[in-house]
Amino acid sequence: MSAETITTPVAPAERANTIYVSDKARGKVNQLMADAGVATDPTYFLRVGVVGGGCSGLSYKLDFDNEKKPMDQEFEDNGIRMVTDLKSFLYLVNTTLDFSDGLNGKGFFFSNPNASRTCGCGESFAV
Repeated sequence: MSAETITTPVAPAERANTIYVSDKARGKVNQLMADAGVATDPTYFLRVGVVGGGCSGLSYKLDFDNEKKPMDQEFEDNGIRMVTDLKSFLYLVNTTLDFSDGLNGKGFFFSNPNASRTCGCGESFAV
């Protein structure tokens, strides 16, 4: 009798609870930080947030900031330091920030696994 080798498939690595940044978004963020004159200041970061509004109920908000608030969550992905408030993070966990410069729309957009629907412009979503 021969012994059988049983192999168990290895599950893909679990995604960490964070916010991700694509290569294209990283390039555009770095360019915008340089244009704003804050690229060389290590105190600045990308503030990512969710606010009420937009045709689907919630909208994304991006800005440069250099002041952290007490309940802020800090992340770094692909060389981009990001900060978000705790409430926004609940909507943004495992979301990827991307950038498009194509004919169908130019700008930042989010690939959000938490959104149950998004609007046509890609700037708002619902959960």
